Amino acid sequence: MRFFRDLSLSAATAGFVAVLVGFTSSVALVFQAAQSFGATPAQITSWMWALGLGMGLCSLLPSLILRQPVMVAWSTPGAAVLAAAGATGGFGMGEAVGAFIACALLITLAGATGWFERMMNRIPMEIASALLAGVLARFGMQAFAALQTALPLVLAMLLAYLLARRLLPRYAVVLTLAAGIAWAAAAGQMHWSAVQLELARPVFTAPVFTLQAFMSLALPLFIVTMASQNLPGVAVMRATGYRLPVSRLVGMTGLATLVLAPFGAFALNFSAITAAICMGPEAHPDPARRYTAAATCGLLYVLVGIFGAVVTGLLTAFPEELVVAIAGLALLGSIGGGLASALAGESHREAALITFLVTLSGVVIAGIGSAFWGVVAGSLALLVQQYGRQGAARAAR
Repeated sequence: MRFFRDLSLSAATAGFVAVLVGFTSSVALVFQAAQSFGATPAQITSWMWALGLGMGLCSLLPSLILRQPVMVAWSTPGAAVLAAAGATGGFGMGEAVGAFIACALLITLAGATGWFERMMNRIPMEIASALLAGVLARFGMQAFAALQTALPLVLAMLLAYLLARRLLPRYAVVLTLAAGIAWAAAAGQMHWSAVQLELARPVFTAPVFTLQAFMSLALPLFIVTMASQNLPGVAVMRATGYRLPVSRLVGMTGLATLVLAPFGAFALNFSAITAAICMGPEAHPDPARRYTAAATCGLLYVLVGIFGAVVTGLLTAFPEELVVAIAGLALLGSIGGGLASALAGESHREAALITFLVTLSGVVIAGIGSAFWGVVAGSLALLVQQYGRQGAARAAR
């Protein structure tokens, strides 16, 4: 099978790091969101089953079919919106599931009409690259900020990374992760008590549709998912050179959410951070073989869903500093590439820089994250600076 011929240790490691980073960085938000709607432990486990299965199959199958990396994740800002609204709105699980279904229908409609892809096609590559660099740079900063709380661990990982980049650059992330795990285990920092032998079981929750839940849950969930997740996700695809069928894939995530919503899948979307890990040169020097990293990630997400508490415990056993350090170091190449592409052309340089800084700021306005506002700010800057100049230049000729 071609997949096994194309698979490499670096690609498999990239898939594992993507799951490790994507899961551990936001799983607490998902638990909090479920609890805000009064979810029982069985229902929370069902959420993990539905999300793991949805993310896994939506990453694994398209990656194998298209031979390009397709990375799907749950909506982290969506989970934050749900946690806040659930805590203050008094919604139950039935109303939450009804809102998930309504959001899924809106995402499916966005894919079917193609309006989202048409909007993305109008964003210049420099702005998309700056958006990518701004989204990823926060993770690079967090890697070095972890020196404050785990100096020996992070220094050991940094040294391993630098040595591997010189001696075995293709396996730099593999060796860095191995060094971090070895150091953490030797120092007694691995939390093995979190591991529990238990399989996940799906729990069906009948939806309840109300106008209040639509306005307070479904609509905000849809907006932040498209603006704060799908938009930077497409930017990663474009910045790394992959021309994927965006509209069809958006529709796929909407349909998958629709099917799995009664079991707890609140919103599936393109990933950005973990996509950069699997789409970057660290995954494989050959872009045509990086799909194996995304497929590996998808397979691992399926296992997360099926084995529920077991895999959850294994992933959360890693120290927080190890997770942020490996994420930041694995993304250094993507951050540098994004900045280089964004700032290469003088005509777009200032607008791209504004996009990068606004995105990096983490500002949230009207519940929408900085990725969206970075594109807005950069596009406005470009409009003010460039509007009318091309026509004037043609007239002069």
